[in-house]
Amino acid sequence: MKKKIIAYLSQNDFTEEDAKRLTHVNVAFGRVHTDGTIDESHSVNENIAKYKSWNPDLKFVLSLVQAEANSFTSVCASKEAMKKMGEEAVRIVTTTDYDGVDLDWEYPTVPSNGQDTCPEDKYRFTELIKTLREHLDATGDKYLLTIAAGADLYYAEGTELDKLSEYLDYINVMTYDLKCGFHSLAGHHTQLFSSTGDVFRNSCDQALRLFHSYGVPKEKLLLGAAMYSRKADDLRDRNHGLLQISPKPMGYGPDYSILVDKYINKNGYVRYWDDEAKAPWLFNGSTLISYDDPESMTLKAQYVLDNDFGGVFYWEHKCDSTRTLLAALYEVLK
Repeated sequence: MKKKIIAYLSQNDFTEEDAKRLTHVNVAFGRVHTDGTIDESHSVNENIAKYKSWNPDLKFVLSLVQAEANSFTSVCASKEAMKKMGEEAVRIVTTTDYDGVDLDWEYPTVPSNGQDTCPEDKYRFTELIKTLREHLDATGDKYLLTIAAGADLYYAEGTELDKLSEYLDYINVMTYDLKCGFHSLAGHHTQLFSSTGDVFRNSCDQALRLFHSYGVPKEKLLLGAAMYSRKADDLRDRNHGLLQISPKPMGYGPDYSILVDKYINKNGYVRYWDDEAKAPWLFNGSTLISYDDPESMTLKAQYVLDNDFGGVFYWEHKCDSTRTLLAALYEVLK
């Protein structure tokens, strides 16, 4: 089975070489309203036909987020709104150059992300996905239906993964931000494996095995990689900052292009490698920066091959103008 290489694309910084290296592109974002209507307007839309001319096999999927704070939970609570969203999905794939839709609900049943979710969303989300699948299939053509999923137990237990996977073509498991605003421990945010001594034991490997154990076929699981960094400041100069308590949660750091230009073994930052986690990090004595680089990307791609998962996706394309991270994935998965 050909492995997928998927980019999230938010703007028109896209080349013919990119098109020929990728299998799919998720355009970020379209927006879902509380009544089920979808706003698909995006600057990328008018260029999709040109991008496809560079690679006729390249698929474009519109990733959908909430237009209002409670869009998804509101749609899930109304059969009328679910039906409307199904009709809107059909309208988009039949009147534009899109090959499918993707739902990026962060996250069903999780109220800490500024939304009024409820436990019933676990089951209502399945009904929404089923409704969308039925509407897309009724066209008589094969359109893609996918989701992005949080990479930990809260997502596996807050949804019906086994039932969802029956209707989905694949799931993008967001194995990045594994150390983020929810954590006060400085560490890797997109590590392939967990490190000894990490009290928050989350990793790409753990997440994909978890989702598989909840009933998702391996070929429908995609591993997430990061072209941006996370950073923690004001750390003790111990263990080169790794796995130290941070005064504040890990915030966003520079994109990979900027790391190459100004940070990696520059301006006081030293690159270190965690051979357990298969992940790099930078430290300057007080600030830790976690990121993916060509070495970690190569190992992630090889892991997908060795364990027969569906492929790799990354957030997001504009963050690496050097194109070395995509090249690393492509060299293994091409």
